[in-house]
Amino acid sequence: MEGDTYRFGEYELDTARHQLRRAGVPVHVEPRALDLLCHLVAHRDRVVPKNELLDEVWGDRFVSEAALTTALRTARLAVGDTGSQQQLIRTAHRRGYQFVAATTVTGGGPAIGSGRESGVRPATADGASGADRQTIRFCRSGDGTRIAYATVGSGPPLLKAANWMSHLDLEWTTPVWSHWLGGLARDRRLIRYDERGCGLSDWAVPGFTFDDWVDDLETVVEAAGLDRFPLFGVSQGGAVAVAYAVRHPERVSRLILAGAYARGRQVRARNETEHDEASLDLDLARVGWLHQDPKFLRVFASQFLPEGTPEDWDGFTAFQRQTTSPANGVRFLEEFARIDVSGIAHLVQCPTLILHSRDDERVPVTQAGELAARIPDSRLVLLKSRNHLLTAFEPAWDEFLARIDDFLAE
Repeated sequence: MEGDTYRFGEYELDTARHQLRRAGVPVHVEPRALDLLCHLVAHRDRVVPKNELLDEVWGDRFVSEAALTTALRTARLAVGDTGSQQQLIRTAHRRGYQFVAATTVTGGGPAIGSGRESGVRPATADGASGADRQTIRFCRSGDGTRIAYATVGSGPPLLKAANWMSHLDLEWTTPVWSHWLGGLARDRRLIRYDERGCGLSDWAVPGFTFDDWVDDLETVVEAAGLDRFPLFGVSQGGAVAVAYAVRHPERVSRLILAGAYARGRQVRARNETEHDEASLDLDLARVGWLHQDPKFLRVFASQFLPEGTPEDWDGFTAFQRQTTSPANGVRFLEEFARIDVSGIAHLVQCPTLILHSRDDERVPVTQAGELAARIPDSRLVLLKSRNHLLTAFEPAWDEFLARIDDFLAE
């Protein structure tokens, strides 16, 4: 990192001058705190253990953890962060700390570690921001809807089916998705797209059905020039991926499903009580989304990230508001409830890896079991988590990436 300059928000960390600047103006930082900040930023691809920070900043000198805590607090304050907000420097409970802000780097220093040391990995070899490195293009689906798609990284392709919610540009700056993109794009060419109705794709669209989503995936495959490739689907994107794999068995070499389901909540209701509960849940979602009720939106976010903090939920809510309109949010939720690929899942011909949080509060683990039972050549891996979308700071995230890496390497 020697000689590099790291930029995040309005800050610059100039390692050649050993200086932090805000909007071009030097910021005074206690030397130990600045050393700590430099080490965290340079190794932002992973959680840095406390012992490593103690060795790096204080060397052979014996100091207590209190000194580390003080330096960490000083470093956070220097970049406008706090221990309660943790927007730039996150605490990984009992593991260490990680710098998580979207960062660009210039200069001639060596790249950050390329080894697989943790689940948060840079999308490119030089550690530059994926948003700066990705290429965004546009194509048109059969009904004329403009679909935005992006590629980042190099190596064999991995296509990600779109899911709630997406924004090709903003995903790199939200803690909800940034570690997913960095992890999936490492040593691969990751192709992903914004589904119709959100992100950089058209919001005002003629069709808004499950079949339209599958058609859009077909359009992106052709536009990206893909021949045979592994396909990755998260949540309802998993059902879209299943449908595509059935339509085009010659195209999909391997299928990866994460937090996915075969049947939406209304379809899988087994009796009148469950059907009424599903209808009530959808009615509440309609009202909450159309009126952008903050209490509802926070509860909604907590279903995706039950182990998150209130700040995580607010960040997730803010991201959703930026990705689509309230009316489209309702349309998405209505269509999700009607999804049903249970009748075609048995037609998937490629090897399939199914990953699911054991205590997922948004999509019950029984849905993963149903997919595993219906897809012939499939394997099910249950992860120790309650989160529907895994965070970078839980042990399950490392296992998640390792399972995907091993599966694609077979």
